[in-house]
Amino acid sequence: MSTIALQTLSGGSDAAKRLAARLGMSCAEIAVHRFPDGELRVAVAPAADTAILYAPLDQPNDKLITLLFAAEALRRGGTKRLVLVAPYLCYMRQDAAFHAGEAISQRAMGDLLARTVDRVVTVDAHLHRTADIRSVFPGIEAENLSAMPAIAKALATDGIDPATIVIGPDMESEPWVSDIARRLRLQHTVARKTRHGDRSVAVSFADPALLTGRPALLVDDIVSSGTTMMEAAKALTAMGTTAIDAVVTHALFPPAMTVAFAGAGIRSIRSTDSVPHPTNAIPLDESLAAALRSELTTTLPPETTP
Repeated sequence: MSTIALQTLSGGSDAAKRLAARLGMSCAEIAVHRFPDGELRVAVAPAADTAILYAPLDQPNDKLITLLFAAEALRRGGTKRLVLVAPYLCYMRQDAAFHAGEAISQRAMGDLLARTVDRVVTVDAHLHRTADIRSVFPGIEAENLSAMPAIAKALATDGIDPATIVIGPDMESEPWVSDIARRLRLQHTVARKTRHGDRSVAVSFADPALLTGRPALLVDDIVSSGTTMMEAAKALTAMGTTAIDAVVTHALFPPAMTVAFAGAGIRSIRSTDSVPHPTNAIPLDESLAAALRSELTTTLPPETTP
């Protein structure tokens, strides 16, 4: 009979334990020792036939080395199938060479992980110019789940003013903004964003009258520097919105920035637990478990004798 177990990087242990409990399997933390020169020694729990590796890949560089070493140890220990669950998937932004000499990190990361694992499951990956996540990971299974069902469920449970208008900070946010608005039966609109640099953007709205006198819900996939979110909030305040709340899938910004968000007019900001963060309020284990249940019923083929 095939065996299956979940192992996690230390940064995602709480969410990993919830996921493992929902799937009815064990959860072990991958041990990492750092030598004085910065090199890592990695040790995994005993290998199962199928190993689910849970790894939120924010601050990714050491984590990627840890994953490579863990995969080597598991394969050598007898693991036949490796499934990477990366609720936040790093290095997806650079999907083209915008200047001469630039590396395309999405392509390099996709090739690396495709040679390491058999399946990748992620959430709201930054694929704005890539039509299908399967093209990022040649030759293996890959799914890009949406956080919107979990976010909409959490908002509906907490209660939301029916006059609220759902706001996307740029045109790229239209798919998930329209999705969450449909689920909550709210109106939505997206801003026009002009980027002048990593921390310099201008935000405007085509129909200011639509926003006056109404509460706004800002929705974004990734908040890193926070510049776009704050500029959108300032523009909404100037147009007379009555309150501004924000919800994001991946909270990559420093926790101290919540003070700056409040100063820009954002009353509250909530995130999913794709990345451990003080703003985490929306668990993703239900969505991830639904995607992973197929692993529980997969029968691995018997080894053949040459």
